[in-house]
Amino acid sequence: MIVVICGPPGAGKSTITARVRDRLETRAVPVRSFHSDSFSSRTYDRLAERVRDAPETGVTLVDGTFYRRQWQMRFRAFDDVRFIHVTASLETCLERNRTRAYPIEEQGVHVVYREFEAPDADCEIDTDRCGPDEAAARIAAAIGGWLEG
Repeated sequence: MIVVICGPPGAGKSTITARVRDRLETRAVPVRSFHSDSFSSRTYDRLAERVRDAPETGVTLVDGTFYRRQWQMRFRAFDDVRFIHVTASLETCLERNRTRAYPIEEQGVHVVYREFEAPDADCEIDTDRCGPDEAAARIAAAIGGWLEG
């Protein structure tokens, strides 16, 4: 199963992805994760190549903005893909971006936030309404149900 955790910069995707990974590993679920920030060019092409080439066991977590529908559709072409849409207010995203070790340009946050094409999500998480532990618990529970499904 591939679980794409997407949303604007500063919404909490990476924090939540790390916590979901920890929760799955404590349940002995094999898990791999890929992060869009690992690539400086051809980001979604390279993410897709990594996912395609990964062994098909357990859960593959993919963390990235995926703010363009074409990038979402590229991943929808894989078998057994679920999308988690993580969001927060623009103000929250900007504030969290400012506290990052390597913040992106504020204009970039504005652009992605404004141009974000929301996916047909299997689960939505608003991090203005729930913290990272609650979000991770909800996502891990959803993944557990999908795996049993």
